[in-house]
Amino acid sequence: MAVLPRQPTPLDRPLPLRFIFPLLFVGVYLAHLTLLRLPYYWDEAGYYIPAAYDFFRTGDVIPSTTLANPHPPLPSLYLALWWKSGFTPAVTRTAMCLITAIALLAVYRLAILLNGRPWVAATTTVLTAIYPVWFAQSTLAHADMFAAAATLWGLVFVFAAQPPDFLYAALDTTARAAFIKESRMKFVNATKLDRISGERSPRMLWAAAACFGVATWCKETAIVTPLAIALWELCLCWRRSRPGKPDAQPDLSRRVHLRTGLVLLTPIIPLLAWFAYYRRRTGYLLGNPEFLRYNATSTLSPLRILLALAHRILQLTAHMNMFVPVLCMLGAMLLLPLREGDGTQRPRISPPDQAILYVVMVANILFFSVMGGALLTRYLLPLYPLILLLCVSTFYRRVPYWWGLGLLTAAAFLIGLFVNPPYKFAPEDNLNYADVVRLHQQAIRQIVTHFPGSTILTAWPATDELTKPELGYVKKPLAVVTVANFSLDEIQKAAASPQDFSVGFAFSTKYDPPRLMLDLGARNEALDTRFFDFHRDLAPSAIAHLLGGRIVWRDDRQGEWAAVLHFNRPQVAGLHTTEDVVTSRER
Repeated sequence: MAVLPRQPTPLDRPLPLRFIFPLLFVGVYLAHLTLLRLPYYWDEAGYYIPAAYDFFRTGDVIPSTTLANPHPPLPSLYLALWWKSGFTPAVTRTAMCLITAIALLAVYRLAILLNGRPWVAATTTVLTAIYPVWFAQSTLAHADMFAAAATLWGLVFVFAAQPPDFLYAALDTTARAAFIKESRMKFVNATKLDRISGERSPRMLWAAAACFGVATWCKETAIVTPLAIALWELCLCWRRSRPGKPDAQPDLSRRVHLRTGLVLLTPIIPLLAWFAYYRRRTGYLLGNPEFLRYNATSTLSPLRILLALAHRILQLTAHMNMFVPVLCMLGAMLLLPLREGDGTQRPRISPPDQAILYVVMVANILFFSVMGGALLTRYLLPLYPLILLLCVSTFYRRVPYWWGLGLLTAAAFLIGLFVNPPYKFAPEDNLNYADVVRLHQQAIRQIVTHFPGSTILTAWPATDELTKPELGYVKKPLAVVTVANFSLDEIQKAAASPQDFSVGFAFSTKYDPPRLMLDLGARNEALDTRFFDFHRDLAPSAIAHLLGGRIVWRDDRQGEWAAVLHFNRPQVAGLHTTEDVVTSRER
């Protein structure tokens, strides 16, 4: 008779999800309490909030006050529903806390399914919640957290479609039923437990497909995950049906893989339906020509793909102190597995389940190395819980005091929340984005107080902040003159422009570390400029010098800066030379 594993103690038993979800929501809400009233930031202000606000006002899912693109409308519908209780940033960010809690609940559920130990699941969930990229995105109204929540729940149902392999190692039918009931909280019907390992519940597979379909209606790029799993399953079906293979499986196993693959192809149907509707309304299938060029056709250079691939791998395994758990995991793998009190080895994520996790991560990394003009880390948001689950599961399996590595990882993530890395990164990857928002608030307050009625020279997203009161920065629209950024070329164009402006609002559009430890030299900067829209902003004093003005206010926070300048127009700023600008730079 098979040896039964140790009987779970009350502390080993997972809490029901209905008890965990309120804890997650309250925890996320309280952790972000000081951020809930911040005005909207960057891409929020540039697209997601205006698109949702257009739907809130007009009921049209195709935005009219911002550039229409093929992003699906589900986030707009969700935010508009919340705004019926009040159109304020606090309401929006509270709504995002709810989505984040749903995503974290999926992380916990996934860890229970794949590892079976509540402490591993809880540790993975907490580390995910405080990882700087995830924490920063938790209240930002981007489509990525919506898509991540739905994608993670899709993965939950994929793995819930069959009892996990670790439960079959040493259990008979009766023990399986008891342990499944305890650890999986009735996700699997006990009447199906006499089937062979590998049989999958159609109900769970269709639930997974539904979640993936919701993900694609949150963000179109979420389709990569179900397609990757579907192709993997179809490859397994083909491999196991090849004649003459010594490992050929019975017909039932092939049918299981085929059915799984076909079901997980269905989320493409609602996405195609949205694209068809979008094309009917706008005449474009994948966005206007400029959107398509920036995010697709201009990214197909082999050199650019290789550079983006290197960036993506580093973002997943090293960015924002992720290297701490990854290196600890690699070190732990040199140790032998530990044993439980009954002599059985501690559980691990089974190789077939790990294979699916790796397929999902590789597919997303490759996809976002080819598509997408910006190398934003939030595109990889669903992958961070997966890598952390692999790390924590390895800690538990091989390290006696595994919780110590969990605490070390937590400390590294908390440091990453507040301390910027020594290389270029997007402020939305940690709490640096809040510094940017507060700097913009202060600068705009200076303009409204001391220069009412002035025309302001500035760049996006400040152009939207100054002209759209719904973003939370001004009470009425102000007149603006737009430049692309604050690089030398753009400021020289503004200097020669006949447009009338008397005030300038300059700010850092790229984070520039004081001392760049990981700089690869001029060639690397040239490649970043060519492929990833890198440029250097002029210092406020240089901008004032070129435009014949003076700095009336300036502030700096954690490597970010903002400044208000006053000009006496007309002036002959266009006669200044490049040498004049270089000598006047502050850094």
